[in-house]
Amino acid sequence: MKNSATDRRQEPPYYELPASEVVQSLGSHPEKGLTTPEVKSRIDRFGFNELKAKPAKPAWLRFLAQFNQALLYILLVAGLIKAFLGSWTNAIVIWGVTVINAIIGFVQESKAEGAIASLAAAVTTEATVVRDEKTLRIPSRELVPGDVVQLASGDKVPADVRLLTARNLQIDESALTGESVPVEKTYTPLNAGTPLAERVNMAYAGSFVTFGQGSGVVVATAGATEVGQISQSIEQRANLSTPLTRKFAKFSHTLLYVILSLAALTFAVGLGRGQSWAEMFEAAVALAVSAIPEGLPAVVTVTLAIGVDRMAKRHAIIRKLPAVEALGGATVICSDKTGTLTENQMTVQVIYAGGEHYSISGTGYDPDGEIGHVEENTGRDYPRSNPVLKECLMAGVLCNDSHLEVKEGRWTVVGDPTEGALITVGQKAGYVRAELAQKVPRIDSIPFESDFQYMATLNEVQDPTLELGEPGSHIIFVKGSVEAIVSRASHMLMANGQAVPLDTEIIHQQAEAIAQHGLRVLAFAKKPISPEQTTLDHSDIESGLIFLGLQGMIDPPREEAIRAVRACQTAGIQVKMITGDHITTAKAIAERIGLQRDREVLAFTGQQLEQIDDQTLKQIAEDGSVFARVAPAQKLRLVEALQSKGEIVAMTGDGVNDAPALKQADIGIAMGGAGTDVAKEASDMLLTDDNFASIEAAVEEGRTVYQNLQKAIAFLLPVNGGESMTILISAILGRVLPILSLQVLWLNMVNSVAMTVPLSFEPKSRGVMQRPPLDPRQPLLSKNLLKRILAVSVFNWILIFGIFEWARETTGGDLAIARTMAIQALVAGRVIYLLSISHLGAAIVDRLRGRDVSISGATAVGLGILVTIVLQILFSQWDLMNALFRTAPLNLNQWLICLAAGLPMLPLTIFVNRIDPPN
Repeated sequence: MKNSATDRRQEPPYYELPASEVVQSLGSHPEKGLTTPEVKSRIDRFGFNELKAKPAKPAWLRFLAQFNQALLYILLVAGLIKAFLGSWTNAIVIWGVTVINAIIGFVQESKAEGAIASLAAAVTTEATVVRDEKTLRIPSRELVPGDVVQLASGDKVPADVRLLTARNLQIDESALTGESVPVEKTYTPLNAGTPLAERVNMAYAGSFVTFGQGSGVVVATAGATEVGQISQSIEQRANLSTPLTRKFAKFSHTLLYVILSLAALTFAVGLGRGQSWAEMFEAAVALAVSAIPEGLPAVVTVTLAIGVDRMAKRHAIIRKLPAVEALGGATVICSDKTGTLTENQMTVQVIYAGGEHYSISGTGYDPDGEIGHVEENTGRDYPRSNPVLKECLMAGVLCNDSHLEVKEGRWTVVGDPTEGALITVGQKAGYVRAELAQKVPRIDSIPFESDFQYMATLNEVQDPTLELGEPGSHIIFVKGSVEAIVSRASHMLMANGQAVPLDTEIIHQQAEAIAQHGLRVLAFAKKPISPEQTTLDHSDIESGLIFLGLQGMIDPPREEAIRAVRACQTAGIQVKMITGDHITTAKAIAERIGLQRDREVLAFTGQQLEQIDDQTLKQIAEDGSVFARVAPAQKLRLVEALQSKGEIVAMTGDGVNDAPALKQADIGIAMGGAGTDVAKEASDMLLTDDNFASIEAAVEEGRTVYQNLQKAIAFLLPVNGGESMTILISAILGRVLPILSLQVLWLNMVNSVAMTVPLSFEPKSRGVMQRPPLDPRQPLLSKNLLKRILAVSVFNWILIFGIFEWARETTGGDLAIARTMAIQALVAGRVIYLLSISHLGAAIVDRLRGRDVSISGATAVGLGILVTIVLQILFSQWDLMNALFRTAPLNLNQWLICLAAGLPMLPLTIFVNRIDPPN
């Protein structure tokens, strides 16, 4: 029996019951969790923990929606009038072409939606669960009722949970209850009838843990959760609307009104000149059809979808489609340091403890290495001969939530890389984490919070040989930033084990000296407390700590990040480092990466930012390259300051409190690996490899998307312009139309699509990252683009008119042949024009010049040209097409004349490419 709303209504009100009764009623255990066989049984009974949304609109309804366009209304009405007048062939062709356009739109839109939806589905959330007495990380979809889950700051609550424990636990339930402030949680039973928003002993699926930690038992999954009841009435469908698509829609509507006005004017002028209304209706329809770029909407959708797919292949998953456009215009990238600009593979190299310095050999997470005294070389066993060094190492191992594993013969860290480095250096001294955890077991802990900049554990000493205290004594170990630890410490241990008053200045000098070598510095401290105390709170850490030492670890810059930063700077994009690390460490890494401006790295601390007003901050945000020890709230201020200067800001983040800055940024970028669920939910884009180079790649792809859309506009509009000018001038002058409305439909909705859609697949141009960022305020049609459109439109008009009149004269007035030759000459010119703005054309020219250039990325345009040639041969040589479109077969000489007539497009493209260089 699958989990259902009916089952759910029959369940007991869990918030009313004591936690122990809830666990018992669900057949679970608070410490052991469920067994594997029981989990399998419950998956069969309840199904997977995933929401089944209301089915999307059926395919037939989405297909009919393709006709909901003003242009298609005009064509459908024109077909009706043609049918009313008895021109059934014309009516059927008009309707047929309209249906073809709808099919193309439907197929491309479905592909785009499918691609985006599949990428969204690839971004899965995980849950920490206790099963078979082991703590595991599993995909949230595998949770079942009765599972015991652990919640920590940054987690997305994976199911409806009755809380069993809560430590300063706060949960943001705004999406479910509308409550804007995170709710303080507890685990005690509540009164019957307590409203949903006041059930403080429950955590609901889809909400976010913003602070603290807790645990609970799953009481409802999938559609039986509170949010599941709501989501079943919501249709899930990818949104393909972006600012650019809306700009195109607005442009199309404006153009439509202009064309309808011109068509009405043409009709009126013709009637005034005494021409028949049937003839003028044909001219008006032809004019209306010729001026609208029917293929443009399909090209926009396809180009955006291809951009999303290409970014995903380069480790950047787009969550919100407008980010594709925003990336093309990014002017500033604010990036975290650790793991994004650096390797995030830590190795402790230096330790300062008890007033003495130690160096550590070895690399990576391999525990093979030695600890040596910097000033001595006596071969002594330093960890055991120096009690404070020993405690500093043990603090790093015990105040730790990660562990090391050997995978395929190589040591790797499961958890945080910084913690992995601490475990490794401890193991080099003989302190294996699993063994030490048994000798000094953990009683309680405070997880790392960016607001506090430290992590703390409460441990009980059970092995007296470690010399940490008497058996049964309790001790707090703390690790964190130098500032956070020193400000809470009153004493420090010396090498002889004696505690002396803390010399803050010396500690900061030592930290500065280590950081100058580009090492990340962590401080360690302890605090003995009463054995009666079994819980740990922030108030216990506020004062009285005993400083143990500093550990400095190398986190080298990524080589690909150095290249990516250089590429961004060449592209006119500023790169700024925002980090929680020490300012000296940050500056040292920034210099190696290349963040200097005027040969200097201008750096500021969060403390400095706190003391300046918003006006001063605007200039500092613009000038600075490094911002160290920055709190999440200051990230938000920096984003707002940069945006006030007109910058388009991309911001990376991974913590809970980074969400406001990610939302405020023009492009919020979350880390797919290290990022919290809260940060991912607030972001526009996810990096699956947490690498800065992937941001640069995404910017490159964003620019390529815009480049290809510009190419499509530059190709389509001159074609429409030439056709429109031909029909408008012919109608006003009372001349025979060189092309008919059905022939225009063929050119615009079949021929154009075959040649324009391939532009969506164009690879990046060589100079795409050597141009300044795109201005989002830039109009769709720039002055140079308008000049290009006008020049090519005039040429197309001359070409159509010239060939039509010449063929009409030489064939004794055969209008079918004259129109066919005019159309084939126009298409020949279009092929040359398409090559002039495409990668294929540029590659051909380069090869003619003797350069070895690959054309592999231009196969789509080549295929489009081949399809166009085949279609045009059928258009004039096939009897059926002759009957439908009033064309006539051409002989070889006529074909050669058409091809020769299109050749003057070549010098014209050279001229217009100088006015408006193709991207």
